[in-house]
Amino acid sequence: MLLFTPGPTPVPENVRQAMAAVSMHHRTPEFEAIFKATRKRLLELFATDEVVMLAATGTGAMEAAVSNLCHHTLLYVNAGKFGERFGHIATAVGLERVELRYEWDTPASVDDVMAALHANRDIDAVAIQICESAGGLRHPVETIAAAVKAFNPEITVIADGITAIGVERIDVSHIDCVIAGSQKALMLPPGLAMLGLSNAAVVKIGAGKGYYFNLASEIQKQRQNTTAYTAATTLVVGLLEVLETIERYGGAGKLYCDTARRAKAVRFALEAIGLHSYPTMPAKAMTTIDDVDAAAIRTLLKEDFGVNVAGGQDHLKGKIFRINQMGLIPLHETVWVVNSIELSLALLGRRPYDGTASRTFNEEYFKNKLVPKET
Repeated sequence: MLLFTPGPTPVPENVRQAMAAVSMHHRTPEFEAIFKATRKRLLELFATDEVVMLAATGTGAMEAAVSNLCHHTLLYVNAGKFGERFGHIATAVGLERVELRYEWDTPASVDDVMAALHANRDIDAVAIQICESAGGLRHPVETIAAAVKAFNPEITVIADGITAIGVERIDVSHIDCVIAGSQKALMLPPGLAMLGLSNAAVVKIGAGKGYYFNLASEIQKQRQNTTAYTAATTLVVGLLEVLETIERYGGAGKLYCDTARRAKAVRFALEAIGLHSYPTMPAKAMTTIDDVDAAAIRTLLKEDFGVNVAGGQDHLKGKIFRINQMGLIPLHETVWVVNSIELSLALLGRRPYDGTASRTFNEEYFKNKLVPKET
């Protein structure tokens, strides 16, 4: 079965092998050396001033960010399940909250954010997804963050990059906290979360809030190449192998470029056979299609072609399907997926099969290589 859900993503064989080594104690020089190397590479990947690893899922990092970096009122963007989650977290930790709600295919606007900030001067933090994976939507986070900082540089900008880190280069110039999770583009099992922090965020954290998710205690310990509590040792070992694998692949820049090309080629291929891309601003992390036969297509893909893609949630249940673009994905697997979707449409009597999807994918992905070289 080909796993093409937008998290968890497939774990490469060399990473599985690295994690299969004999377990080590987290309070040893051997693990501290691994932690130090992993932390160094994470700082390069995030391009932030500080980075923290937590033995938690991405939701744990979201809670840590909100509880440590918002002291009064959180403005959050709700354009899907994960934006909605920021609001639930704010309530759970006793904060005031202001919500900007959008349809799941619609990105947040700078004007709406600025209007909310002008209307409520108690807002001291803004939380938004870079990619809202509920609908495969890309918010213009960098533009919004710059506008927020121009309005008031003391407002903290929290960006959920769980389905963006490792997918594309994020401009963190005006972002104070960017969140990542192990089971997405970092190609690991779930259970490790990361936060990239600005120096301003570290200052605002101060003594920290809470107990387990107290970022101040973690920053203090992780600067010493250890953790406040038991580290997710196996996942940290795997993360170092992932980051070294990306480097051997050609670096993050090549990964970002190839991911963008693949995502665009898949979208073009599916649109060429009459399917519709759901979000008005698609994220590179996944290709999201809205279709009356979405549930039937997912069933055929799984049962007839050995492909597992994700469906929708809440009001989009049975109405969309989402194809992962995160990580190091062999091109022949992606071609199999788009070809299988075209075959599924044929089995549903929607259109005759003629190979349009795979042909369009190859022409788009390899178009720069198809230009004859001058002699």
